[in-house]
Amino acid sequence: MSNPVDDGKRLFNPSRLKLARIRRKLTLKELAEQMGLSSRIVIEYEKAYCLYEPTPETVQAYARALRYPESFFFGDDVEAIDPLTVSFRSLRTTKAADQHAAIGAGALGVMLSEYFSTRFTLPQPELPNLRGSESEIAAQAVREAWGIGKKSITNVVHLLEKHGVKVFWLSEETASIDAFSFWKDDVPYIFLNTRKSGERSRFDAAHELAHLVLHRHGDVKGQDAEREADAFASAFLMPPENVMAVKMTFPTFDKIVQLKSLWKVSAMALIVRMRNLNMLTEWQYNSLMRDATAKGYRTGEPGGIERERSLIIEKMMTALAGNGIHLTQLSEELNVPLDELSSLLYGVAAISGGNSGTSTSLSRASLRLV
Repeated sequence: MSNPVDDGKRLFNPSRLKLARIRRKLTLKELAEQMGLSSRIVIEYEKAYCLYEPTPETVQAYARALRYPESFFFGDDVEAIDPLTVSFRSLRTTKAADQHAAIGAGALGVMLSEYFSTRFTLPQPELPNLRGSESEIAAQAVREAWGIGKKSITNVVHLLEKHGVKVFWLSEETASIDAFSFWKDDVPYIFLNTRKSGERSRFDAAHELAHLVLHRHGDVKGQDAEREADAFASAFLMPPENVMAVKMTFPTFDKIVQLKSLWKVSAMALIVRMRNLNMLTEWQYNSLMRDATAKGYRTGEPGGIERERSLIIEKMMTALAGNGIHLTQLSEELNVPLDELSSLLYGVAAISGGNSGTSTSLSRASLRLV
């Protein structure tokens, strides 16, 4: 360890070291082994009250092991995300390391969102506080507040962004984290897993919207909260009047597949919705579920829709590219690895992949969703 320094230089930030480590899903012991250091030394450098600066050689070793630029470790504190405010659907099957890594991605998303907010005028949050409301009623209330009425929702991500929700993506190598959401400084965030089908990603987005409006100041953990969020998502995407208007005397799975495109939902979601609206007998429901399973719809959505992408991010990255700031330059400016940004900004790499100059004279621009 080197001695403490007080020469005006930026100091090594232990919180950033911890963030990079959990993003790479390494334990302290595993990181120490990769670096060839003792676990005790690595633990000391992660302590907020560490009195010593690591040597340049140690910082270089951290950068190599974690695949983060050295400059990342010398930035300001990254906004921490309180795990108690984050909704995870499959807690029993999700490893702790995956949960921590996802929350770390949330912290990076907040950092990126704050960068964008200093350069663009973006929609402000317009989410009603519906804590304590019944799911079906809450879904109808949000539709009315947002002027959707009974119409089918063309694009859930665009709709969320229009009303001030910050939407980012996860490219985690785990299917156990469908999505998660949280409030940070009165700003709502949703993170969606890119491993999901287009239909299931839409449902996940609506499910997380439920947590944001139903459980903002309460406990987002537990089966009750998850059931409420599922019921909200189902009602939000498939208004009861529209679904019940469908006349199906003899329901078949082929008819379900034809109808699901009306609401851009999965076949499974539509079958469950029809059962909950008393449109199916228990025998019909079980029969349709067996057919869905036999045809592979329980694990996927054959011939499904394309996964939704962000419109606001696309517009912002196009504007930045016009000022010479492509994904590579953004990575350098934020001192965040390119792979992390590519994951958070799913689908925009083609727009922002360039190597032009690094001009940062971009004036504040107003972005409006059409």
